[in-house]
Amino acid sequence: MPQLNTTVWPTIIMSMLLALFLLMQLKTLNTHYHPPASPKLTNIKPHNNPWEHKWTKIYSLHSLPPQF
Repeated sequence: MPQLNTTVWPTIIMSMLLALFLLMQLKTLNTHYHPPASPKLTNIKPHNNPWEHKWTKIYSLHSLPPQF
């Protein structure tokens, strides 16, 4: 039974990896990425709500007496 010649395998594997690396480099070189989004400047006016400065209690519907 003849032996399998594996002396050229490292050369083939290294050339394959080099070709894949070059192909990926060319593929990423040709892609066009969108520019990063810049924040939109808006004029935010503070709202004057009466409940901002005082504590208010929120009642759960289950704690209220039943309404008939």
